[in-house]
Amino acid sequence: MHAKRLMGLGLFLALCCAAYMTVGAKGNWSFVLPFRGAKLVALILVAVSVSTATVLFQTITQNRILTPSIMGFDALYVLLLTGAVFFLGGQGYIQLPPIGLFVVNVGLLVGASLILFGSLLFQTRHDLMRLILTGIIFGTLFRSLTSFMQRLIDPNEYSVIQVASYARFGWIDTELLGIASLLTCLTLAMCWRMRFQLDVLALGHDAAINLGVNPKRGQIKALVLVAILVSVSTALVGPVAFLGLLVVSLAHLITPSPYHSTLIPSAGLISAITLVGGQTLLERVLSLATPLSVVVDVLGGLLFLALLLRGLRT
Repeated sequence: MHAKRLMGLGLFLALCCAAYMTVGAKGNWSFVLPFRGAKLVALILVAVSVSTATVLFQTITQNRILTPSIMGFDALYVLLLTGAVFFLGGQGYIQLPPIGLFVVNVGLLVGASLILFGSLLFQTRHDLMRLILTGIIFGTLFRSLTSFMQRLIDPNEYSVIQVASYARFGWIDTELLGIASLLTCLTLAMCWRMRFQLDVLALGHDAAINLGVNPKRGQIKALVLVAILVSVSTALVGPVAFLGLLVVSLAHLITPSPYHSTLIPSAGLISAITLVGGQTLLERVLSLATPLSVVVDVLGGLLFLALLLRGLRT
């Protein structure tokens, strides 16, 4: 049953990709297809990265409400962006080479996330709640520091931060696709190899030990993969707060399975359909009347409140 549903999702995604490439296309196809194709690849990369990172993060925290974005990863990105504009100035930030800025952003995000959250996982399993509380506290701290610096900078420089701190699905720097694709594919391959270990980690600390899996080592490995995926997707298009929560919740509904060999591809396909199909609808039909990130955040925010009120836990 799950295989048929995954095939159906794959066919639907293929239709969305075909529509994105062809609907409203005018002029020379030799220009249109490569131009739209690069943006399509970037959308799929971001979709799969965010969904896979959310699946892994919910597995190691054993909580279906939490996502990396809610834990403060996006707030950290905006803080780094604001700090760069604050110290370098708006023109200095814009003149930085895109690839160098991308690598620095990814490196800083991965390093900071491991320093903030990784050390707690080396301790006892009861400190997992401390990990959650630490993420929420640091997320609040990051937003406060960001707001403080934004009040001190020039209003013209603030516009640079405002543009870069929101998800940009309509405009993607295609120069970054090569390195982003390499990092994402390597990380996704490692996630797929880890899928059976993730099945065991989802059973809990005691069950994992009884089945011969070291839960601390698995949590650290998963956290590193989550940090890389979130960092690459955020540095490529900007922060997307509730996309992961939305698509993973839909994946649990459409393909209800405890196995990550089903959940990871299901969430990835649903996420890609959401971004590609949503961008096609808004960009081609509605003429970008509403940014896709706004729609995703509204739906995801409502879902988060609903899950929070229901007290859904895994």
